Amino acid sequence: MQENSRRRKDWIPPLSPYGLIQESLWPDEWKILVACMLLNCTTRSAMEKVLPKLFAKYPDATAMAAADHGELAQVIVRLGFGNRRAGNLIKMSQHYLGSNWKHARDLPGIGEYASAAWEIFVRGIIPKECPRDHALTLWWRWYVLHSSSTTLAKL
Repeated sequence: MQENSRRRKDWIPPLSPYGLIQESLWPDEWKILVACMLLNCTTRSAMEKVLPKLFAKYPDATAMAAADHGELAQVIVRLGFGNRRAGNLIKMSQHYLGSNWKHARDLPGIGEYASAAWEIFVRGIIPKECPRDHALTLWWRWYVLHSSSTTLAKL
């Protein structure tokens, strides 16, 4: 599967004042998915301490799909659930590359938060209703206000 093949070509998510991790990782859809998976059951500050080392060792889906489970678990151990997370990251990366998936939720280990973030930041699909996640809610409210004020300013 060609990386970023599902990304909407005319979409560039505007940078919000909230500095979501998805904004900094865009346009790399695989890295956005990985970061969202790592954010489950941990804090952003803890995840951000791990992310540079993780992406230095596993810069793309191909590298992570071939990762040694134990080595990957050691890189992310400080986030908790190291063995489980490592297995999910490897499986997700393998399916990301090798299966004919259409939506992020079709990938192993991708939950509601990662799926919603993928829709917004990769596909450029802004939901009509506010997302459930706190950070996505902040971004969504900002975007809705920002896009309506931009539209009004053009009239």
